[in-house]
Amino acid sequence: MSETASEAASEEAAPAAVPASAPAVVILGAGAWGTALAIALAPRRQVTLWGRDKAAIDSLAATRENKSYLPGAILPANLAVTSDLQFALAQAADNGLLIAATSVAGLRPLVTQLKECGIANLVWLCKGFEEGTRLLPHQVVREVLGSRIPVGALSGPSFAQEVAQGLPCALTVASADPELARLVVAAVHGGAIRVYATDDLIGVEVGGAVKNILAIATGIVDGMGLGLNARAALITRGLVEITRLGVALGGRPETFNGLTGMGDLILTCTGDLSRNRRVGLGLAQGKPLSAIVAELGHVAEGVRCARAVRDLAAERGVDMPVTNAVAAILFDGQSPRDTVASLLSRDPRNESA
Repeated sequence: MSETASEAASEEAAPAAVPASAPAVVILGAGAWGTALAIALAPRRQVTLWGRDKAAIDSLAATRENKSYLPGAILPANLAVTSDLQFALAQAADNGLLIAATSVAGLRPLVTQLKECGIANLVWLCKGFEEGTRLLPHQVVREVLGSRIPVGALSGPSFAQEVAQGLPCALTVASADPELARLVVAAVHGGAIRVYATDDLIGVEVGGAVKNILAIATGIVDGMGLGLNARAALITRGLVEITRLGVALGGRPETFNGLTGMGDLILTCTGDLSRNRRVGLGLAQGKPLSAIVAELGHVAEGVRCARAVRDLAAERGVDMPVTNAVAAILFDGQSPRDTVASLLSRDPRNESA
């Protein structure tokens, strides 16, 4: 995979940036990804995992296993878990790092709760656009908190199950604040996790959002048995769509060739652990969307994101035929087979157009 210049520079700088005494980490949200990251960081950091559901957290503390979201992954003995938000925030009071591990829908309620708590150094893991407002996560956070604290996104190709197992992954922290970026590297980089840095927050967030829609499309193509050639073409043209929208919204083109663009797209479109890909597979089998989502038992952000991205692309005059096709299947009652036929019948054009 090609790297952007900023990522390459971070690769050289990251190991030296990790101090002897790493900052404390507080993860706000005990779903699959929050739990997985807590498990991965706890052996080498002071980590606190917070969840709002007291009964669920009490069970988690007693069994040392998140049976609802990450069954089979055992919490390290030194990982603190709590449903007391004030206690959790106190653990990061001395220049520690807060990581919001909610869905996009849960981000606004969480940061609203944090608004009066005197927090600092906040990053989030969610990927998508907020329904209704069509805002990216950083816009939601700024709308609630203003510009008074350093914030950013921690993103990249990463399945929770693999992270919890200690398998290697690479992430990117995106922030306009270089001190926060260094703090995130210090807190998260190490062991099997490599962390790069960029200041292109818009590019990173757009890549993380739109790839989920394209994973649904890839699941449809694979579920219909259209072959590996079709999958490769779809992923490639999907990257073009991500880049078009990202640049239109203010992201940099090179970002989409990195971990949070190409890397996350490849993983989510081809990995069997991808919830969004599984949505597409279910649609190809003729299952109703409501039944597919119920079977998953987890949030598939691509479903929530598709309508927002379709509307935003239309508003900005950005051509996104694959995204539009997914939205038509999800919300307009169009069949996968008719949608594929419509895509294939599009007029030929220059590849770079």
